[in-house]
Amino acid sequence: MANNYRVIDEKNWERAMHCMIFRNSVEPAFCVTFEADITNFRNQIKSQGLSFTLAMVYAVCKCANEIEALRYRFVEGKVVLFHKIDTAFTYLNKDTELFKVVNVPMIDGIKEYIALAAKTADEQSAYFTGSLGNDVFQCSPMPWVTYTHISHTNSGKKDNATPLFDWGKYYEKDGRIVIPMSIQAHHSFVDGIHVGQFVNVLQEFFDEYE
Repeated sequence: MANNYRVIDEKNWERAMHCMIFRNSVEPAFCVTFEADITNFRNQIKSQGLSFTLAMVYAVCKCANEIEALRYRFVEGKVVLFHKIDTAFTYLNKDTELFKVVNVPMIDGIKEYIALAAKTADEQSAYFTGSLGNDVFQCSPMPWVTYTHISHTNSGKKDNATPLFDWGKYYEKDGRIVIPMSIQAHHSFVDGIHVGQFVNVLQEFFDEYE
């Protein structure tokens, strides 16, 4: 069941001009890579016996939901603002080394979410269950590489405004555990200031998680 959204009155929307300009760009999305300090978060997740990957999906999507700019989408040509965005993530089949895309509703409580996500991923046999809806954040962990830059495939659909989140292999730096992370977002809705807001909210979540 799709999440509820509100159709934006573009005639009275402050961002209408920005949206139109970037919507017509050859490549309307932009990607930012940054480092996050996960020292506390990793230690807590490990001590609680939780899946680090699924905990990351929860943290990223919970924090992204708090940034209004990341909840805008195009639906049937109109600009809409979703009240809530669910999650989609890649999950590796270690036997075949192929991944499947798993959809899980965004629910409150990290332990509850991880339990539901793990159950859903384990029970899903198909690699792809159909086209992803507008109301998801896409997450792709890549724990084999400590990257400094990442790019994505481009469907060519300019109205695809689903944000993409990635993270790589974490490592020790100056006595802390840091992880490379990336966010790709549609410039019609998201500017650098909004990426900064997301990064700050996410880092605060990592620091204060217990």
